[in-house]
Amino acid sequence: MRLIDVGQDVWVRVIGFDGGEGLQNRLLQHGLYPGDQARVLRIAPLKGPLLVEVSGREIALGRRVAEKILVEVA
Repeated sequence: MRLIDVGQDVWVRVIGFDGGEGLQNRLLQHGLYPGDQARVLRIAPLKGPLLVEVSGREIALGRRVAEKILVEVA
């Protein structure tokens, strides 16, 4: 499953990234690692970003990035 497919307030575990090294490095710099628990707090309308809680922090992710984050329901 991909993060973009997860509904609001659902806890998931990040299992990996479906992207190149640049994307992986960017997500790691934001503090998003495989194995982390995450929750979608808000999905902006009109193809806007997702607000995601990870380790007590909030991260805004564009939909194209969220499509490349592989997760499983926790």
